[in-house]
Amino acid sequence: MVNAGRVMRVLILSGREVRYKGEAYQAVLPGLDGEFSVLDFHQPFLYRLRKGIVKIKATEKGRESKVFPLKDGLAGFKGNSLLILS
Repeated sequence: MVNAGRVMRVLILSGREVRYKGEAYQAVLPGLDGEFSVLDFHQPFLYRLRKGIVKIKATEKGRESKVFPLKDGLAGFKGNSLLILS
């Protein structure tokens, strides 16, 4: 179960396909300068992503995690929503 007090909305799009849409406690992204983590209410950003794995953790303890391979893309965060375009 997702901790209702600490969640953000996540949307991963690849072309016209929705690869993931839901809530998450944490997302780990492959940035150009290395992996970085995004939690709820993160500072707004727009960041370029490199080839790697996107990890979506549904709970604080990392249970119910999902992984998505990524060739490259963009990630943006605003209003407690994370958008990943690949």
